[in-house]
Amino acid sequence: MSLASLHSPADATAAPDFVKLWTRAAEAIVGDRAAARPQPRQSVSRYRHLLILRFVLTNMSALALLAVGAVQGWVGTVLLGDETGLTVAILGVFVIGLVTAGWKVWQLSQALNAAENPSRAPIRWISAYVAEAAAKDAGARAIAGSALRMQLANRIGFVKHVANTLVLLGLIGTVIGFIIALGGISADTAADPSAIAPMVGGLLRGMSVALYTTLAGAVLNMWLMINFHMLVGAATRLAGRLVEAGEHAALEAGHERA
Repeated sequence: MSLASLHSPADATAAPDFVKLWTRAAEAIVGDRAAARPQPRQSVSRYRHLLILRFVLTNMSALALLAVGAVQGWVGTVLLGDETGLTVAILGVFVIGLVTAGWKVWQLSQALNAAENPSRAPIRWISAYVAEAAAKDAGARAIAGSALRMQLANRIGFVKHVANTLVLLGLIGTVIGFIIALGGISADTAADPSAIAPMVGGLLRGMSVALYTTLAGAVLNMWLMINFHMLVGAATRLAGRLVEAGEHAALEAGHERA
């Protein structure tokens, strides 16, 4: 048998092409690694500034109810029935709390939108948190996430304090009202018919102060607490997004180091 017969065309066709097989195997390995690598984080919200829209709709509805009460004369009765002016003070404190809640809503809305792409976030502390989380281990990231939640809760805590102050002011008005009501009552003049009318008048004025201030404090507290719980939900969502972004950045950094 000659050497030429060992390299026949049929044998050459049947022999495997090791170069192509190696190329395909390499492409498969690269493709598997690309599939295993975490993909860029996509936007998690279809609507931007949805928190602001909720805030506006909620408070517009409350203002509409307040306008109905004003038309019916209930608001004027409450404001004029309190001769101490404490109801007006309660209303002023409420306005401060509502304006603060609106400002916090704006800040959280901006942060929520920036958290959809934290690596390019225009808010510096968001991108810094994600960058720092990428360099930490799992335990350190858990501590950082807990600290982040505490910081966000502290930022919106002022609104809750104002809401609680409204209730306390209402209770103070109740005490002042009872003091006014009981201040004109005297056991020495109770038997005098001419002194009964002034005592009844003082009793009614004091009860008006007590009831109207309590009512104003309770209603405005409920109004402001609705906004506070809205802020709590937004802060929770923001913390969740940032913790998720930090875990994603840490996982991606681990793939790059590997």
